[in-house]
Amino acid sequence: MSTTSPVENHPRPTIVLVGHGMVGQRFLEALAERGLTATHRVVVLCEEPRPAYDRVRLTSYFSGRTPDELSMTDREFIREHGIELHVGDPAENVDRAARTVTARSGLTVGYDVLVLATGSYPFVPPVPGKDAEGCFVYRTIEDLLAIEAYAKSRARTGAVVGGGLLGLEAAGALKGLGLATHIVEFAPRLMPVQVDEGGGAALLRTIEDMGLTVHTGTGTQEIVTDDAGAVAGMKLSDGSELATDLVVFSAGVRPRDQLARDCGLAVGERGGITVDERCRTVTDPQVFAIGECALAADGRVYGLVAPGYEQAETAAATIAADEADQVTFTGADLSTKLKLLGVDVASFGDAHGTTEDCLEVVYADARSGLYKKLVVGRDGTLLGGILVGDAEAYATLRAFTGSVPPVAAESLVLPAGVGGPVQLGPSALPDEAVVCSCHNVTKGAVRRSVTDHSCTSVPEVKKCTKAGTGCGSCVKVLGQLLTAELEASGVEVDKGLCGCFAQTREELYEIVLALRLTSYRDLLDRYGREGARGGDGCETCKPAVGSIIASLAPTIGADGYVLDGEQAALQDTNDHFLANLQKNGSYSVVPRIPGGEITPEKLIVIGEIARDFGLYTKITGGQRIDLFGARVEQLPLIWTRLVDAGFESGHAYGKALRTVKSCVGQTWCRYGVQDSVRMAIDLELRYRGLRSPHKLKSAVSGCARECAEAQSKDFGVIATANGWNLYVGGNGGATPRHADLLAQDLSDAELVRLIDRFLMFYIRTADRLERTSTWLERIPGGLDHVRDVVVHDSLGICEELESLMAAHVAHYRDEWAETVDSPEKLARFVSFVNAPDTPDPVVAFVPERDQIKPDLPLLSIGHRPLHDALEGSAPR
Repeated sequence: MSTTSPVENHPRPTIVLVGHGMVGQRFLEALAERGLTATHRVVVLCEEPRPAYDRVRLTSYFSGRTPDELSMTDREFIREHGIELHVGDPAENVDRAARTVTARSGLTVGYDVLVLATGSYPFVPPVPGKDAEGCFVYRTIEDLLAIEAYAKSRARTGAVVGGGLLGLEAAGALKGLGLATHIVEFAPRLMPVQVDEGGGAALLRTIEDMGLTVHTGTGTQEIVTDDAGAVAGMKLSDGSELATDLVVFSAGVRPRDQLARDCGLAVGERGGITVDERCRTVTDPQVFAIGECALAADGRVYGLVAPGYEQAETAAATIAADEADQVTFTGADLSTKLKLLGVDVASFGDAHGTTEDCLEVVYADARSGLYKKLVVGRDGTLLGGILVGDAEAYATLRAFTGSVPPVAAESLVLPAGVGGPVQLGPSALPDEAVVCSCHNVTKGAVRRSVTDHSCTSVPEVKKCTKAGTGCGSCVKVLGQLLTAELEASGVEVDKGLCGCFAQTREELYEIVLALRLTSYRDLLDRYGREGARGGDGCETCKPAVGSIIASLAPTIGADGYVLDGEQAALQDTNDHFLANLQKNGSYSVVPRIPGGEITPEKLIVIGEIARDFGLYTKITGGQRIDLFGARVEQLPLIWTRLVDAGFESGHAYGKALRTVKSCVGQTWCRYGVQDSVRMAIDLELRYRGLRSPHKLKSAVSGCARECAEAQSKDFGVIATANGWNLYVGGNGGATPRHADLLAQDLSDAELVRLIDRFLMFYIRTADRLERTSTWLERIPGGLDHVRDVVVHDSLGICEELESLMAAHVAHYRDEWAETVDSPEKLARFVSFVNAPDTPDPVVAFVPERDQIKPDLPLLSIGHRPLHDALEGSAPR
């Protein structure tokens, strides 16, 4: 919160930004890009108690994403550019004559330039009872927190007033909170602005199949309350009544322009601060308005974030007075691609066919919930379209809008057998085609990032152009354009696994599976590059092929033990000793504790081992116990005792399943709706030892509160009142990614079957060292393709995927149990060939004369010096 201060004369010109939402943050970034933060004082007055966050993904809060994860504000950016950010302190008065802004706290700031980015406010119909307890709007994180608290304490049924974009988002949130959910829409169809009657019908069928009840063509007449003044129901304009405990108003928004009205700025007849094409207010050239509060020069108020970003860049360019950068905003493309309640919905161009003499091409499949309409001109020009249920072709179709595609437009969306599908490469797009609508980046700009700025990777292109840094829907297209441009520039794009193999990991997997190859040497000699055959291979392909052979071992007839014969030479460092190598050269021991459930007796065993061997113990975030500081020769001694106590290898050292985390579930938690502990144990025991391209992590949450953080895992499970929701492709690592919903309300058997298929499809098609999160974004078709394959068996391979998993489950062997029972296998566990415990008739060991400890330990384990830790270990 700000403190009161008098107006001061600042040595630098001052820019005051009122409002710090998504558009406001983009304006600050545009100022920084033009060097204005170095020459100007920048002050931001923000009403909400937190800096800018991603309002587009607001609903993901109910899926486990925290407010911090939704944040779009890099605090280091704020500090680096000296921006004075005041949160929870909105502007309440503007004195244009004195050029000052006064905040609620009393802070008064003089300005040279004032930028209003106050956004919009939710429209609440003036119906009786609208202010009753249990009525909410759906606009901010604070709104969501209030809805969540009320739903969990007092509601079983919820109703959303409004069936547009935010209305469907709100309905999804209520359903996720476990409420029976109704949607009330005055228009005759859902999403009336974006889709037509056919698209609305397809969307309606799909949403009703999810268990939501939709009331279209009727309005809210009254909110009924009980004796305590809380929501008890709704009366609708068609005469019907609806019993509900909670109401969310999501019936549209209005420009937030009261501050402008109060200081005499011109506003439109239906609201919105009137600005010119440079985003200056028509009343005062020192005052700008951007985003949802602005009435643009074309007479529209834009409610999408992409036009707001364009306005932010226009205002920054105007303030910079850059004659070479005469940016103007005269209108924006209203194309949208969204995923609402898990359903793809997209519209672009003249979606409703208002162009004179246009034609419509429509494909509808009611059984699959698909609806696709293209609007074309008589000359074949693509004018627009609507896609419901499958928006895979959106990026290509949108890019061709306004031009004649090189193939019939309908062939891009129709299924095989009725004129499609036709795949067009990125070279078919014109340079002026916009590939990133969030930042208005054209194909030509992406090409120039390669040719003029030497970008050779998608992250470099994103940094150079900002493409792909908004909603992310264009990332796949960026990759295609990058590859095409590199190849066109004469740069050979080698897609092979390494210098030894020209094939990808996926191709090598298919070769090993088809030919039942069990030897890396055989594979290299038969399919390696010319110069690699007969050689020793490299550190890239050896562990990758070793992983493929291990994952397919039961099917192809290979020995599944990773340290047998040739397999031993293929393994990564950790796998060599079935333990994690630590920074000081010691190893860690991680026994498997499925679901985090452990008996007192097993806890005592772990404690005794840690004490006897002087190991540092750490309870991990994955509900396991790590034991650190073991020497190589101690590992078999430790594991013999662990195996005898009933423990198995936790595979913390392998590219394999690590852990399936869980909350306590319905057994103990008052919010739990399913037995998450049981499911976590079942899943971990099923997939233990499964070798994969990268490590796998999972979690099972017993309710929508998501205490197990399932959506930051490679595959995560969240309980619902009707079963389980399955999420895939999450990653809580260095580049966090929330998992996507693959399927919902699954039975136990359905859940296991889909996870089987998903994991084996990932293992089959992923690149080496590629996490599921990266794989899901890279694989052509992304989540939609994976869903088609895994859920709908579009490739006809699900029976094979299930068979491969069944073979793994049936042939699982615990690596450490097998190791401690074999003298031959134990022979490898020596720190060096002449270690004291290794008999050697040539070498004699004598004790040191003085037994002097080093004065200063170079490394430490926990809070103990390394030499003390090692001295406390079991005798050699």
